[in-house]
Amino acid sequence: MAKRSRVRYLIVLMLFAASAFSYGDRVALSIAGVSISRDLHLNALKLGYLFSGFSWAYVAGQLPAGGLLDRYGSKRVYGISIVCWSLCALLVGFAGYLPAAIAFTVIFGVRLLSGVAQSPVFPGNGRIVASWFPAAERGTASAIFNSSQYFALVLFAPIMGWITHISGWKECFWFLGSLGFVLAFAWSRVIHGVKTHPRINQQEIDYIEQGGGLTSIDPNEGLAQKRPANRLTWSAIRMLLSNRMLVGIYLGQYCITTLTWFFLTWFPVYLSEARHMSIVKVGFMAALPALCGSIGGILGGIASDKLLRLGHSLTFARKLPIVAGMLLSVTMLGCNYTNAQWLVMLLLSLAFFGKGIGALGWTVIADTSPKPLIGVNGGLFNLIGNLAGITTPIVIGYIVKRTGSFNGALVFVAATALLAIVAYLPIVGEIKRVDFKLPEPEGGAA
Repeated sequence: MAKRSRVRYLIVLMLFAASAFSYGDRVALSIAGVSISRDLHLNALKLGYLFSGFSWAYVAGQLPAGGLLDRYGSKRVYGISIVCWSLCALLVGFAGYLPAAIAFTVIFGVRLLSGVAQSPVFPGNGRIVASWFPAAERGTASAIFNSSQYFALVLFAPIMGWITHISGWKECFWFLGSLGFVLAFAWSRVIHGVKTHPRINQQEIDYIEQGGGLTSIDPNEGLAQKRPANRLTWSAIRMLLSNRMLVGIYLGQYCITTLTWFFLTWFPVYLSEARHMSIVKVGFMAALPALCGSIGGILGGIASDKLLRLGHSLTFARKLPIVAGMLLSVTMLGCNYTNAQWLVMLLLSLAFFGKGIGALGWTVIADTSPKPLIGVNGGLFNLIGNLAGITTPIVIGYIVKRTGSFNGALVFVAATALLAIVAYLPIVGEIKRVDFKLPEPEGGAA
């Protein structure tokens, strides 16, 4: 018998790379935040609004992105997304030459466009994993692409800090935008549907299908005229929101994503202003907790899949890492009681490690989504989760401006970690795939 191919590993590596660049685009603004606020004369609250600009449109784009993914397929929609957000990154750099008052408005507007462009990324990731991986491997696969958010800080924070120091913040965005077009070309060569990939063999297809992989959710990849009717309807959304388990998962993701957006936006500013580090040192020091988060993210997925293979229920295998990780994230509160930089970095590294372990939301979505609505459910999940991308930068900006300290901000972030546990334990209940009949298309899409 022919040896089974392993194309799915190449697929998840591509998802990791694409997601890392997506988060790299978000990290660039936070690393350059101190320089931008100085050049544009921004206070903490206005900088918070600038940080949140991306998420306003990113959240609004989630449901349409999920519908587009289900209708036109992951490869096409995701590929266009990469090209568009790379173009937006270039435009942010050029906006730096405008007068300060105009530059703030233009950058905010371009970040809105970038948010729309990147809205298919994580629903697309979840959809591709559900298609390419059997259930017993989804935790690891989802953890790998989800760890990109931490790896983005590890890779891009030192680079962005160095570029900002020697050239300026505008060059950070030109650098990212240029690399994005290379990424788009790689995506077009690597990503295909399961049954149409030129490098896969029948043995791997059979293995994926027998393990519960949804290999046929993208038939005739790229042929829009053969797509099913639009599945993004209000009836479908209402049906998803009527399910208690899914609502608990959505709420849990909002809480977990609050931690993400603290680290992606205010964390470098915290190191610079509260811990008095230079911009170059911030770039390197921000990478340390992120590296721990990346390791924790992969270990969380591996541990969850291992528990599943040992015979534990899907509910136990997914919830245990989430609860343990969120409890570990609360260690960041210790930073309010020490002035030692090494201890601050240790506590934040532990918190980021715990956040990584608990970031299994996309795995749970792949386990639970109704088969006809994987893209739409992923979009709704990511929409609610990334409301934190709007609230977190603004709330922290308000706290810092009002109190002149980051202590209250750390309390706020740690409290949301505890709320994530509440969401997953009493609200979610048993984790299982939702099974209901797809509603007939209504007169208009949502």
